Amino acid sequence: MKRLAAHPLVWPCVTLVLLVLLDLSHNPAFLSISVLDGHLFGAPIDILNRAAPLVLVSLGMTLVIATRGIDISVGAVVAIAGAAAASILAADPSQVGMAIAAALAAGLLAGMWNGLLVAIVGMQPIIATLILMVAGRGVAQLLTGGQIIPIGARDYLFLGGGYLALIPCSMWIAAAAIAVTTLLMNRTALGLFIRAIGINPVATRLAGLRSSAIVFGVYTFSGLTAAIAGILASSNVRSADGNNAGLLLELDAILAVTLGGTSLLGGRFSLAGTVLGALIIQTLTYTTYSIGVPPEATLVVKAAVVLMVSVIQSASARAFIARQVRRAFPVAAKRTLTEGAQ
Repeated sequence: MKRLAAHPLVWPCVTLVLLVLLDLSHNPAFLSISVLDGHLFGAPIDILNRAAPLVLVSLGMTLVIATRGIDISVGAVVAIAGAAAASILAADPSQVGMAIAAALAAGLLAGMWNGLLVAIVGMQPIIATLILMVAGRGVAQLLTGGQIIPIGARDYLFLGGGYLALIPCSMWIAAAAIAVTTLLMNRTALGLFIRAIGINPVATRLAGLRSSAIVFGVYTFSGLTAAIAGILASSNVRSADGNNAGLLLELDAILAVTLGGTSLLGGRFSLAGTVLGALIIQTLTYTTYSIGVPPEATLVVKAAVVLMVSVIQSASARAFIARQVRRAFPVAAKRTLTEGAQ
């Protein structure tokens, strides 16, 4: 049991299961999935569909944090990508390919800018990405003219609101991104290099590893995943909003990464844990609304659950709780130790 409790994915899984049980207690049909209008329909499908943008952003954030960095500009990049695509589609709805390319290019340029400041100039990651977090909102507002731009291009709307083989297209895109990232991290030396940089960046540089190039690439990848999330988000809501699109998404991404067991000190990361963390956050959001939590209290409940899960994941916190339990119930604890010895 101790070995199982120490596994980094156990507590995220337990948290997700508890949230599902809470939803089932409130709605016995929570896990039911049916086919409606030619596609799968149900609460689990809705949660997975809405979690896709967060999963994409969290994948890039995982690799950034693994190198001892942080990227708090991803929400602004989501807004920029959606605004860039909407601006082109507003002029010519048939230019879907051009709109997608513009959104991806905007994300790549934003990631390269962050990578340049962090890896080449040597800025602290939180300061470098804070610059784009602030300026990015202004860029998105300039692209949209301070207005909400509606999107009516059918092929573009298919990406975030369409279905492929009964399953939402956004889920396929998120699954593809997870698969590609997993292959890169586990089947190539890139994952080892990222872990090495996170553990000791000075030693890796002295060993001849081009750590600055890898860090630059990681931030570029984070910008790319945020751009894809921006495409899905703008497609799903059929509009681009430079002010509200991706707002506070960077905080949800950081929470998803930490809930999944990735260390903020760098060197240790888990892509599977990140996906679980994103699903926890989206399920928690669904749960708070479904059980009738007032909208003004949603963020408080969300913060309380995240705090509880983070404390449970801490080995020192679990050891402290165990000591207090042994002190409060010494007879039961002694009996348990005796039975274990026998």
